[in-house]
Amino acid sequence: MPGPMAGVKVVDLTSMLSGPWATTIMADQGADVIKVEPPAKGDHVRSLGNQRGGMSSMFLNINRNKRSITVNLKAPDGVGIVHDLVRNADVMIQNFRPGVVERLGVGYDAICKINPDIIYMSLSGFGETGPWKDKPVYDPVIQAVSGLTTVQAGSDAERPRLVRTVLPDKFSAMAACQAMTAALFHKARTGQGQHVRLSMLDAVLSFLWASDFGAQTYPDGAVSNQTAASFIDLIYETADGYMTVSTMSDKEWRGFCAAMKRSELAEDPRFATPVLRDRNVDERLRVIQDCLKAQTTAENLAVLEAHGVPCAPALTRAEVVSHPQVVNNEILFETDHPAAGRLRQARNAACFAASPAEHRMGAPELGEHTTEILEELGRSAAEIASLQDAGVIGAERDKRRQPAAAD
Repeated sequence: MPGPMAGVKVVDLTSMLSGPWATTIMADQGADVIKVEPPAKGDHVRSLGNQRGGMSSMFLNINRNKRSITVNLKAPDGVGIVHDLVRNADVMIQNFRPGVVERLGVGYDAICKINPDIIYMSLSGFGETGPWKDKPVYDPVIQAVSGLTTVQAGSDAERPRLVRTVLPDKFSAMAACQAMTAALFHKARTGQGQHVRLSMLDAVLSFLWASDFGAQTYPDGAVSNQTAASFIDLIYETADGYMTVSTMSDKEWRGFCAAMKRSELAEDPRFATPVLRDRNVDERLRVIQDCLKAQTTAENLAVLEAHGVPCAPALTRAEVVSHPQVVNNEILFETDHPAAGRLRQARNAACFAASPAEHRMGAPELGEHTTEILEELGRSAAEIASLQDAGVIGAERDKRRQPAAAD
């Protein structure tokens, strides 16, 4: 089946990670996503490393199930093509710096005149107003200014540390997809389109606040520096590797003590209640580390699971792929891409019982669907050739289709 978003048309002017991943979620769920890219170079992510068949792994992973058209937005006729695309679209998304789309003629006011019912998503780094609205943004910048690097460090006194994945980009993608879907739900009920604005800074602060800004939750109280929770980050060394163990409740703590045959720890006054275990966290985690290091990961898992203690091995990325639970969930699937060859990817996380989505196609080559999309807009072969000659659209795909010269 085509998926729960079948019939939804999305015009995607985004590049890099957050915008394209947001629309990939929609494409995975059945939406027709038309990726608009600049001729010749395309989305910058196409040029990143880990390439096969001229396609980078990141581009392959965050642009599947889309169609690509190359359009020069600096040419009036190129802007006209985007205007034609949005006439019957449900959603348009862009992540240009604030003010750029207005100068190009594809800002919300211009698009709304063409399609008043459009859901128009503006995705930015810091927002469209304020002293940092024009500041260039990458993921580490948002990690730093949102406080995430301090959270990752463990305390305000430690050196700030980056999360070693592009969390702000990824969470902004999730937030953008949810917001566009919510706006589509509102439109289905009221018939009303709208402009949706989302900044990466806002998305990450919203993400962090509930669990990491406790001291700032009460505005009428003094805010002290955040102190380290413990000297161990809940990843413990074993005799042959690493694992994690969680003993939040009294039952779990007693289960750990029994599993490790350390009954005296269950009676230790330092660890008698959750409050006391938190107060004496360094001592408690040191005890746990000493216990776990005496046995292998497998041996620890066996006894801890038998006593109902939450635990897991700390897997390498290669080990994740073959873990029995990962295999059981069928979260990973393999396909053959016409340019990149055999691929293994993670499917869309949600499983829909009534409208399961199918993998329709891999990430597009640059401009792969330019002619197809323009024909859908009613452009003739002569018009398409003229647009190519004028540099309004790219000719990348057409060049690849030309037969090789005879010897």
